[in-house]
Amino acid sequence: MKPSNVLILPGWQGSGPQHWQTLWEKRHGYVRVEQHDWVNPLRGDWVTRLEEMVLTRDEPVVLVAHSLGCILIAAWAALSTNTHRVKAALLVAPGDPEQPELREMLPTWSPIELQALPFPSVLLASRNDPYVEFDRARLFAYAWNSQFMDYGDCGHINADSGLASWPEGHVLLQDLMKD
Repeated sequence: MKPSNVLILPGWQGSGPQHWQTLWEKRHGYVRVEQHDWVNPLRGDWVTRLEEMVLTRDEPVVLVAHSLGCILIAAWAALSTNTHRVKAALLVAPGDPEQPELREMLPTWSPIELQALPFPSVLLASRNDPYVEFDRARLFAYAWNSQFMDYGDCGHINADSGLASWPEGHVLLQDLMKD
């Protein structure tokens, strides 16, 4: 698979320079789905941008999502007629915009789509993620028909988690790319 067909989907406020998603882009040539507004994200805008990126690829894509990017995939998959163009998805630390403290800041992201994804996916969740309760992440995996992986106590599985380029996560991605 060409690196340009691996689409990186950061969450709310994007992924900073030390985030594993950014490091993967630099190291492997994967392509970030740039959004018009990282701070005040509108679900419809983000869904449209993902649709554009999927349609401009000449081969099926693999999606690599973090936090709100996971919720984006579910929202996009519920609306798009182009889900057949996705080979698989790696869903890492899905945020929960329905949490009371996030609902006001992310008003267009509720309700979260809870339909089965029409492509293989793996969802990793941390037991001490401040942006989603562990059981809620497990519910997302079940609803989306994703393989669920308990990633222990690793916070939001981001730069603050001390993962650096997160080689273990990249092995999981490579496995998804093979299948």
